[in-house]
Amino acid sequence: MDLILKYFPQLTDIQKNQFHKLQELYEDWNLKINVVSRKDIDELYIRHVLHSLGIAKVQPFLPGSKILDVGTGGGFPGIPLAILYPEVNFHLVDSIGKKIKVVDEVVEGLQLENVKTTNARVEEVSGKYDFIVSRAVAQMETFVHWVNDKIAKKSIHDRKNGILYLKGGDLSEELKVYRNASVFPLNDFFEEDFYETKSVVYLPMKYKG
Repeated sequence: MDLILKYFPQLTDIQKNQFHKLQELYEDWNLKINVVSRKDIDELYIRHVLHSLGIAKVQPFLPGSKILDVGTGGGFPGIPLAILYPEVNFHLVDSIGKKIKVVDEVVEGLQLENVKTTNARVEEVSGKYDFIVSRAVAQMETFVHWVNDKIAKKSIHDRKNGILYLKGGDLSEELKVYRNASVFPLNDFFEEDFYETKSVVYLPMKYKG
């Protein structure tokens, strides 16, 4: 929890309490439905919570904006971002039902009113979003194919609507076909060793349909 306050010191008491409760909620649910590895539960804040919030360091979200989290798994990056931005609408999607069940329980436990969930493949989800976020659920080309019709035409942020993708390692080969992609190394924002090879990839999207 101190780790979150180190980089996000302006949290309200409600937000501090919600971030604090994450550990207990995930430990409890992980005993019933294993969605996070044991090691990752022990290092939940550095490996999952702060990692998710790296997106906020690259792109803060304005009130009323709509964010789609694809392949959310146990709720990352969507749940930490939803705590940080209570006036932003988050839609968390995963094709695995047991993972969405855990997300639903965590959302209820935190009393988050700005999150909706769907158990489906993202191709089956309708709607338009300002940004689509995810944590390396597929190669970028595959991911773009899944979501390229889900970007809202009108941008309300200074940055054009698009994808914000948490990725690790050398991305040069994967991104060579996307000349308009920008890579933001997370060790520019966070000093912990875990972030040495982690980045946020921003890809502005052309509007379709």
